[in-house]
Amino acid sequence: MNWLYSVTIMALLGFLMLSKPLNAAEPKQSPLCPQSLDFTFKRLGEAQQVHLCQHYLGKLILVVNTASKCAYTPQYDGLEQLYREYKDRGLVVLGFPSNDFAGQEPGTEQQILEFCRLTYSVEFPMFEKVHAARGKADPFYQFLARKSGEYPGWNFHKYLIAPDGQVVGSFKSHIKPSDPEFRRFIRGYLPSL
Repeated sequence: MNWLYSVTIMALLGFLMLSKPLNAAEPKQSPLCPQSLDFTFKRLGEAQQVHLCQHYLGKLILVVNTASKCAYTPQYDGLEQLYREYKDRGLVVLGFPSNDFAGQEPGTEQQILEFCRLTYSVEFPMFEKVHAARGKADPFYQFLARKSGEYPGWNFHKYLIAPDGQVVGSFKSHIKPSDPEFRRFIRGYLPSL
């Protein structure tokens, strides 16, 4: 009888120690990761893995498939200007080099990184080479295409992901980062000053 009594008391004490008081506040849950950001990529030329949700949740994200030997390559300048102008208001540009279109990104990741930094002073985040074209696209690009209704047709296609994770825009390669309508669209998703 003593043994059963001791086991019961110990079990009850253990339960009470593990239980929270009835009036204790619920712990705050972190925001759930939207499907659009639940992807992990390696930083360009580095081993560091970046989970997009952990780094960019709540930001306005412009995703661009880039290439170093393309007629649209000078858009790096405009993308960097856009990034510098609006990063304090929550915009981030994410570059994803791709060799899918006419082999215009043949270099190694280190060569791409050096080209971007030395030629265009790119500071916005650049990630590992990916496939963006229909039929062989990385799952991230498959998701963006499914949500927007179109795959990139060439280098420097742009997708816009709102701070809540919704894919809200898809812009063909010829739309320059300096285009007034494009910039107006982006500003519509940024907080007012």
